[in-house]
Amino acid sequence: MTQQTRPTALNGPKNDYHLLPVTDRQMRYARAIAEKSALEIPVEAQRDRRLLSDWISAHKPRGTSQFDNYPTGKQVAFAERISRSKRRPIPSECFRDKKMMSRWIDQNK
Repeated sequence: MTQQTRPTALNGPKNDYHLLPVTDRQMRYARAIAEKSALEIPVEAQRDRRLLSDWISAHKPRGTSQFDNYPTGKQVAFAERISRSKRRPIPSECFRDKKMMSRWIDQNK
């Protein structure tokens, strides 16, 4: 029994169909960050949405808003789902502090 191998093209299409392209809005925000901080956006990040998102998170300016410490919408939604399924109320102070909300989620999963 001999196995036949299919010839592969060295310069053929790559297996990157799973990569999501960068959105226009994401690219505009990354460019604004790059201009303000005199940085360059890596070429790989300009092609892959996840990589660009990671780059933005690492380089975006940290604001000092009064809402920076509030839990995210996803965190609140997850906590409310847990609260309904376990029939436990979420303490009101958790809605004003993301660390407290995180602790409540971890304790009630």
